[in-house]
Amino acid sequence: MKPSGRKMPFSALGAYTVLYLALLYLPVLFLPLFSFNDSIYIAFPLQGFTLSWYEEMAQNTAMLNALKNSIKVGVVVAIVSTILGTMSAKAFTRYRVPYETPLKAFIAVPLVIPLIILGISLLVVFSGANMSLSLFTIGVGHVVICVPFSMLVMISRLEGFDKGLEEAAQDLGETPWMTFWRVTFPLAMPGIIASLLLCFTISFDEFLLAFFLSGDESTLPIYIWSQLRFPTKLPSVLALGSCILILSVLMVVLAEWSRRIGVSPTGKGP
Repeated sequence: MKPSGRKMPFSALGAYTVLYLALLYLPVLFLPLFSFNDSIYIAFPLQGFTLSWYEEMAQNTAMLNALKNSIKVGVVVAIVSTILGTMSAKAFTRYRVPYETPLKAFIAVPLVIPLIILGISLLVVFSGANMSLSLFTIGVGHVVICVPFSMLVMISRLEGFDKGLEEAAQDLGETPWMTFWRVTFPLAMPGIIASLLLCFTISFDEFLLAFFLSGDESTLPIYIWSQLRFPTKLPSVLALGSCILILSVLMVVLAEWSRRIGVSPTGKGP
């Protein structure tokens, strides 16, 4: 006799869902709302509609330089992390790696270490090595936290298509490298794109590591944090934050959509 379970009423489940989504996303929606407010103060009621804060944002040289620094670091971090993550995923999904589970756990450790602890640790390492803090040190820190994300994305992608395609290519005389380039790489391209977008987004938005590892050149999150002390600078920061919010959501959605291309719901291949 099967145990009978009582279903939660739809009204209660719906109310819980609405409340959860409101607590999660409603504070974020205030960011673009106040970026159009014709006042330097974040308070209701709104004074009026204006685009002047976006014009001020476009003319802020220091902010644009910080934006360029974040883009440069993010692009390099995304490429390096995706290469390392793809190599790791290739090893774990195609070969018998000794101590596979401990190795995966070791690579994923940065996902569970508090970033403030990781930032202090990297700062001690760079100081001990007499390395001056710069965009390079920020990039190294971001690669450390982005490689696990890339590896997990690529593992799910490489396990999502038929491995027999690679075996067939090698049976026809292809070398392991050419098999990867002609067979694995095209099939893994959606995962690679997803990894690039995800790693770029993580690096672009990251603050704590950049705060500890930055030198004279600051990234955009550090610049925004430094401007929050000045009320007159806040509206243009809100305008920039709105633009970043929209782009970040689009990139994450595009990354997930790209990762799912060609993978069947059963995970048995395209």
